[in-house]
Amino acid sequence: MDVEAGTYALGPRSGRLLVLTGRAGLGAKAGHDLTIEVTRWRGEAVVTPGDPAGCRVTVEAEVASMRVREGTGGVKPLTDSDRVEIEKNMRDKVLKADQHPLVTFRSTRVEGGPEAFRVEGDLTIVGVSRPVTVDGALAEGRARGRVTVVQSQWGIRPYSAFFGALKLRDEVEVIFDVRLGEGRG
Repeated sequence: MDVEAGTYALGPRSGRLLVLTGRAGLGAKAGHDLTIEVTRWRGEAVVTPGDPAGCRVTVEAEVASMRVREGTGGVKPLTDSDRVEIEKNMRDKVLKADQHPLVTFRSTRVEGGPEAFRVEGDLTIVGVSRPVTVDGALAEGRARGRVTVVQSQWGIRPYSAFFGALKLRDEVEVIFDVRLGEGRG
């Protein structure tokens, strides 16, 4: 394995944290599937090869730092003003950043090996904590993985427009790709 035991700092300098949304409803053709990047986030990964139980991960992501990077599908291309409006709705209406500025994850259990690992933990969104399981793998000095988050399980009502004809799917995908080569302690 090419990742050594240690404590690694995580954040935008070491990799990317993305949220992928999809559309639903009768007006789905009008909307866009979005790729949203969290631009301000920090965390720590404690890696103990050969002893998954000794591993742990924490991450804090700033809701106000979420930026729409791409919008695919839709009747017309996503404009800069669309991006601004989506980010404002996400921040103010959906995630209530003024009351809950951070989304956090704290691992409670790690199992598996470098080729395939599972991290169980508590994900806190809009002040509500729920358990999630993150699937990932270590390769070439990087940790990559994903988790599906069902917004309604956190009391979040997926964004909708046009009287509900266009809405986001309840499930969003969170993916990460981080380098574990720097910041080792």
